[in-house]
Amino acid sequence: METFNTKMFENKVVVVTGGTSGIGYAVSVAFAEKGAKVWALGLQTDKVTYPAGLNIEAVEIDVTDKNAVDTFFSKLDRIDSLFNGAGMGSIAEHELDTFKRVMDVNLTSVFYISEVAAKHLAKSDNPSITNVSSLYAIFGSALAPAYSSSKGAIDQLTFSHALSFSQAKIRVNAVAPGWIDTPLIQPLKDMPEVYAGIMQRSPMQRLGKPEEIANVVVFLASEAASFINGSIVKIDGGYSIL
Repeated sequence: METFNTKMFENKVVVVTGGTSGIGYAVSVAFAEKGAKVWALGLQTDKVTYPAGLNIEAVEIDVTDKNAVDTFFSKLDRIDSLFNGAGMGSIAEHELDTFKRVMDVNLTSVFYISEVAAKHLAKSDNPSITNVSSLYAIFGSALAPAYSSSKGAIDQLTFSHALSFSQAKIRVNAVAPGWIDTPLIQPLKDMPEVYAGIMQRSPMQRLGKPEEIANVVVFLASEAASFINGSIVKIDGGYSIL
């Protein structure tokens, strides 16, 4: 069943960071399926393929590289939607260098890219930014202090940008995925006791799918969400309420 109008993003331009894998890949495909021209920013673009017939162009870029970000956006005019999907976690987050790297990717890059993109978004008739928060923003994590800290900060950045960009009519929201079946969760799947604990607490007894996040991102960028601003939308199958 087709949930959305298949032409709802026709003639729209969407930038997706982290668009070459996981949730970002699914978001890129979802926007393109609705008619958008999608710029999918990410790593290892030579290894990614998208469904035939979609207007998606992959761009190799490190989102923490200020010069690369500036160069990319200097080539664009109008943007209608930005999805900040680039992110990382690590098993060594108690090490300072790793902590800094995770914060740079998950938080600082989102701040800077949003600031740079804002002047292009201001030219759209329905501009929006969607960030990626996490349930870790609520819970914290003994194993992932950098990841959880960055996501808690993403919530505050979302609120702050929702206020500061409002004069340009740019709506800023975030999605907070639960346990989604992406490469980022693979280390947990490789630890049977940890993974079993996740499933035991999950009311729906399964991982979410990247496409289930992408559907909400498309909604938040659409005119149907025209009065949603500064919201954090949990998409976790009920994990956080059990």
